[in-house]
Amino acid sequence: MNPLDVVTLTPLMARTSGRREIVIGLLDGPVSMTHPDLAEVNFQEIPNKGDMSVSASSAACLHGTFVAGILCAQRESSAPAICPSCTLLVRPIFLETTATSGQMPSATPEALAAAIIETIEAGARVLNLSVALAQPSTQGDRALEEALDYAVSRGVIPVAAAGNQGTLGSTAITRHPWVLPVVACDLQGRPVVTSNLGSSLGRRGLMAPGEHITSLGVNGPPLTFSGTSAATPFVTGTIALLWSEFPAATAAEVRYAVTQASAPRRPTVVPPLLDAWGAYHIMKASVRR
Repeated sequence: MNPLDVVTLTPLMARTSGRREIVIGLLDGPVSMTHPDLAEVNFQEIPNKGDMSVSASSAACLHGTFVAGILCAQRESSAPAICPSCTLLVRPIFLETTATSGQMPSATPEALAAAIIETIEAGARVLNLSVALAQPSTQGDRALEEALDYAVSRGVIPVAAAGNQGTLGSTAITRHPWVLPVVACDLQGRPVVTSNLGSSLGRRGLMAPGEHITSLGVNGPPLTFSGTSAATPFVTGTIALLWSEFPAATAAEVRYAVTQASAPRRPTVVPPLLDAWGAYHIMKASVRR
């Protein structure tokens, strides 16, 4: 089965490819903006002072380009290409490292907090956080909480990967009540064994395809990765398309639609599966265009 069909994205994508004024903040590695399948993307970039050169051997660049492809590659490409007409605001947060297949590069809480604020101030409506936290600290966690509180005040929706350690629990990102955490599932809608689970994920999160997802490589053939990094942009892209169809909707209305479209919530560590088409119908019935 096509991963887009697992979360009913196909009919929503048939209605719209997104709107240019819907800005997605991609807090990730650098993106290969010269990739031919990203040639028509409306890119904006917030530079990072670190080493952010694009290198095909870099985990950071591979990761950023892969996630960008799921969101905004051309529809005829090998990538899911959910919302290619939206604007992609790239804020690199990972330093260059040697590539490791499918792993989530990390950033310190302080660096991520600063990037969240900068990206919101640059106009992002939804944030894609396919990132692990490095060097957690009380001070860093507080800075991250304040940055996520700022997202609440500005009506910006953060979507965050649950992580790939196969454990029960949460992080300073996924436990924040405004964040939408994403668990990876297979094509049958079952959580993959490496995806983190937890009570906060079950209460507020969603599952999306994260097993053997194909998207763009930096140079050359497509890549296939698994994990919550690959699952997260399915939720981010859905939010971008819903906002494109209903530009007058508030962040709370969009968030309600995507979290309530699936089966009723029950106390569990496993969140429900994203239902993009169901979310569209909730918004169609309750939100003015």
